[in-house]
Formats: sequence, C-alpha cells, structure tokens
Amino acid sequence: MISKLSEGVQISVETFYQPDYSNPVNNEFMFAYRISIENHNSFPVQLHRRHWHIFDSNGEYREVEGEGVVGQQPLLEAGQQFQYVSGCNLRTEMGKMFGKYVMENMNNKITFEVNIPAFEMIVPYKMN
Repeated sequence: MISKLSEGVQISVETFYQPDYSNPVNNEFMFAYRISIENHNSFPVQLHRRHWHIFDSNGEYREVEGEGVVGQQPLLEAGQQFQYVSGCNLRTEMGKMFGKYVMENMNNKITFEVNIPAFEMIVPYKMN
C-alpha cells in the first residue's frame, strides 16, 4: 500500500490485478485500486474533482479529469475517512498512475489540491 499526507489529507492506495477482466492476448490488462481518503485537518473538507495521469510501460500516456470520485463528492468531517474502489485498463502488463484531488475547506470555502501518490500496476507474473 502507498500512502501520502498532503494538506492535512492522507491518501492511501492499494492495487489489484483483475485477471478475469483482462485479455493478455489482446493486450488488455485490467486493474482495480482501492483509495482511502482520511481528513487529518480540524475542519471538514469536500472532494470536488479528480485529475489522473496514467502511464503504460509502452510510453502511452493519458489524463482523466472530472467531478468527484465514483459518482460522489464526499464530505469528510475532521477525522473521517472515505474509501472507494475504481479501475484502470492498461495496454501493457505494467503502468502507473498519480494525480490530485481538488478539495474545499468547508469552513472558509477555500479550495486546495491534495496529491495522490504515484502507484504502480503490475501483473503479478511480471514481478518474478
């Protein structure tokens, strides 16, 4: 598990290869990732947007940007945690992602960015 604290918000990421949804013969590799967002601030925060940078090991690069995560814009009180699972498809057996969330301090209505640490997605048999 990868974890990073920025702007008082801790982001932890765990990845899982999804062999049942992958087709290596056609260069289709599916990964799931579980993200935990924990508010260590003394004020409530709300997640508004996400921005991902996704890299395949063949040099392919793409960006994904949009509102919220998995259809939600979670509000986290001080000390609260929110967890979700999403997925990413790659054209190679290895890749990585990183990004940021745009969040709002609900007390003063100021938005700020929280870094999502870089994490790797690797088909298990590639690690041997």
